Amino acid sequence: MIWPEQILATYKQRTSKSYELHQRASDLLPLGVTSNFRYYEPYPVFIQRAGGSRMRDVDGNEYIDFSMNFGCQLVGHANPQILEAIRAQAEDGTLYCAPNEIETKVAAEICKRFRVEMVRFTNSGTESTSHVLRLARHYTKREKIIKFEGAFHGVQDALLVSTKPKLAQIGEEMHPNQIPSSFGIPPAVWQNTLIASFNNIESVKVRFRENPQQIAAVIIEPVMCNAGIITPEPGFLQALKDVCEENGALLIYDEVKTGLKIAPGGACEYYGVQPHLICLAKAIGGGLPLGAFAGTREVMQHVGDAGFYHAGTYNGNPLSLTAGLITLRDILTPEVYPRLYAMSKKLTDGYNAIIAATKLPAHAVHIGALGMIHLLPRPLRNYRDWLQINREQWKAYWFSMLNRGIIAHPPGHEEQWTISVAHTEKDIEAHLAAFEEVAAEMAKFMKQ
Repeated sequence: MIWPEQILATYKQRTSKSYELHQRASDLLPLGVTSNFRYYEPYPVFIQRAGGSRMRDVDGNEYIDFSMNFGCQLVGHANPQILEAIRAQAEDGTLYCAPNEIETKVAAEICKRFRVEMVRFTNSGTESTSHVLRLARHYTKREKIIKFEGAFHGVQDALLVSTKPKLAQIGEEMHPNQIPSSFGIPPAVWQNTLIASFNNIESVKVRFRENPQQIAAVIIEPVMCNAGIITPEPGFLQALKDVCEENGALLIYDEVKTGLKIAPGGACEYYGVQPHLICLAKAIGGGLPLGAFAGTREVMQHVGDAGFYHAGTYNGNPLSLTAGLITLRDILTPEVYPRLYAMSKKLTDGYNAIIAATKLPAHAVHIGALGMIHLLPRPLRNYRDWLQINREQWKAYWFSMLNRGIIAHPPGHEEQWTISVAHTEKDIEAHLAAFEEVAAEMAKFMKQ
């Protein structure tokens, strides 16, 4: 039996109840899950409870969790401050469908952190990006948008384009092809989504030249988090903003993953290049469903126009807003960030030391509280570099870590680990101890 097969055999032995539950769930739920991201072969682990930096599955296996619900739990699982606050709020009501004071308080916190002037609340990242695109089109009176190859901005039709195109599909780097990422998207929708290459400003300029006075906005993950971690090259974000303003288009940051994590004010603060609009979700809700879109007063005031419609029964849900307020005001204070970043650096440096010692062809990167191992020896510049990663090798790494009680990051070699306020130095040391064993096995196997 070769090594990867042994890994999966161990996984199956440890998770027999998860297998049984998945078999039952598959009769009622497509793939046995309620989000495609939660399914992975041979079947996913079913979680029973979570608290602090730990998760426990239905088989009784305990894990030190570095996935943190795709980065939502920067505050840790079941944070006591949030639990206490939402219990108190629940006694006053779980839904109002009317204005409430908490909205204004959370909006003020977001405006201060992200250097924006007005905010509207949603329930998810997909909702945030959906509304912000409509707003950009309304404001500019244009229809086309530019997104970057390999970037993910939620599951709305207009942005579910070229999120994971295959190498044979993508075309030239200066002129990437438009590849719908799902069946069921009408060509009239995805054809208005133009594709550029991350860290290649000339590919953006080409799109503007080919479509004069037609492009409403450029939307970007300021750090590409749908391909591990790929950071913008120096000057790239400023050049992007300059190109947008020269052509009458808006620059939109999708900070669903970077918001709060790479700096208290996200990429807006970290890179010092302010976009016209931002999208937020995940970490701002402290584990409850909360999203937002925000920007300059000049643009955002058009949300109130009679011709622009933004609504939602659960928008401004008082439970989610309460969790968001405690997260922003009381937990993720300026004092906690140096510790988060120090632990993230310690984990990354530890990975790279082990990689060097084992001669594993890989490298680890981090930014703020986010980090990731890339199973390539060279830095990544764009999605095309990320495509070179061997997925089977990544699976061997991820399941090997899982078998040792470490959820290294969410399932998928495009994901990142998140260091939360609940993680400890001992958690980092346990993670590195597991990786030291796994790296040695991987290096040995890859030499065969």
